[in-house]
Amino acid sequence: MKKQLIAIISLLLASNAMAQDLSFSQFYEKPLLRNPALAGVFDGDIRVAGIFRNQWQSVTVPYQTGALSVEMKFPVGNANDYLTLGLQTTYDVAGDIKLKRTQILPVINFHKSLNEDYDSYLSVAFMGGAVNSQFDVSKLKLDDQYVAGAFSASNPTQQVFSNTGVTYWDMATGLTYSQGFGDNGSWYLGAALFHFNKPKVAFYTNNQTTTLLNKFTVNGGLTAPTSDANRIVLFGDYSQQGGSNQFCGGALYGTDLVQEYDGDDKVSLYLGAFYRWKDALVPIVKLDYYNTAVGLSYDVNVSKLKTASQLRGGFELSLSYRGKFLGRSLAGEKMRCVKFIF
Repeated sequence: MKKQLIAIISLLLASNAMAQDLSFSQFYEKPLLRNPALAGVFDGDIRVAGIFRNQWQSVTVPYQTGALSVEMKFPVGNANDYLTLGLQTTYDVAGDIKLKRTQILPVINFHKSLNEDYDSYLSVAFMGGAVNSQFDVSKLKLDDQYVAGAFSASNPTQQVFSNTGVTYWDMATGLTYSQGFGDNGSWYLGAALFHFNKPKVAFYTNNQTTTLLNKFTVNGGLTAPTSDANRIVLFGDYSQQGGSNQFCGGALYGTDLVQEYDGDDKVSLYLGAFYRWKDALVPIVKLDYYNTAVGLSYDVNVSKLKTASQLRGGFELSLSYRGKFLGRSLAGEKMRCVKFIF
């Protein structure tokens, strides 16, 4: 029985990673989870971004996921090349048994300038680090804890779990091409491969077959001005892992509420919506207040679970800061990307 339970928990862990792999509705706020080669693809020298998600409260014990990332960009040589060093951390907890997963993933990304006139760059990145998963054995409900048909956590059990956690190394790599056009337009296209080392994720030491399958992703985005104070921003992601496929994409339309004389400092409001294929419709509102941005979204569930969830999915809140180092003159100006602040 113990072996069966641990095998089931391991399967749930692997299945969750295959189906979602810590996806966010505001996925554009977590570029390192989309593609390591998107690290540093922004105007400026440093970016700090956090996000929190609470979902499925209407159906079961809420699934809670949080992530924090830091990216710092440095010039390399005299050819407008750049190097980005970053760190992506995530934490999520799910279900009655508090199945937890914590990731600490450093990333390095090299941006090679291909055409200075068009700000075109080819970025190649590698990301890898430690991942820990564990569950709360005290939350399990076992057969021998039912006495006269009633369950009590204080009832003794014959089942002993010697291992309730597993730590493994996870690795990913990616490639991105980005290019500017016009005065304030830009686009990018990239691809990434996650879990290429196929880490073993089983809690039961004798089970060496439960591994994370490779996940392949394609990422794209475009931003284009529609007037001096307005713009449209498009994002799209497609991923494939085993027999599971997922697409999420949509658009945001932004308008400047305040614009300083030099045009770099703005207060902008964005409204839009994204669609995660056969899963959720996601309305989004975002406010850029100079170098700080805050976003709020809500998943309207349209999957097969919509009857039980009554169309309710979950809230998601994001907060980010983007800045420049003093004395770095043009170092942060060369990398243009799909962004909210021009």
